[in-house]
Amino acid sequence: MARPSLRENLIAAAVEQFHGRGYAATGVKDITDAAGAPKGSFYNHFKSKEALAVVALERYGATRGLDSLLDPAVPPLTRLRRHFEFLRDENIDADFSRGCLVGDLAIEVADHSEALRTSTRKSFEAWAGALAHAITDAQRAGDVSKALDSSTLAGFVLASWEGALISARTERSAKPFETFFTIVFGVILR
Repeated sequence: MARPSLRENLIAAAVEQFHGRGYAATGVKDITDAAGAPKGSFYNHFKSKEALAVVALERYGATRGLDSLLDPAVPPLTRLRRHFEFLRDENIDADFSRGCLVGDLAIEVADHSEALRTSTRKSFEAWAGALAHAITDAQRAGDVSKALDSSTLAGFVLASWEGALISARTERSAKPFETFFTIVFGVILR
């Protein structure tokens, strides 16, 4: 098996550093140290920390399991529940120390960087689109009311998840996740 390239190591290190420490608290040296790379090599692969953050967001998004929301072999509400259970379990396993990298960067940097604002917006749009796909499938199956269109419901569910995640991190408790599941799957997606 081929060894990961230096560029790939830098991207992986950036995801970890940005996710664990935040954008502002992470310097290029932190990333290169974590990647085991000389600091000077960073600029052979990325124009700036901001440019790397855009790529890191894309990489992070690829690990969120959005494809599973599109799988027609799995009932749509099961897809949705499993998706959020995966995200919940990941947060609990990290002892509530990490949130959603997309949400974290949107809050921390989007007002100061057009490139990161655009990247976080596109990430949220892709996520909401995958959620809407599963919700549309659930509506067609008669499992979810058609009173609201799937895009509206997906946007609300995503915003609710991000809020639950912030609350869970603040409280260091799974209680906000329990509330999320109760309301989203017991009331909204019915």
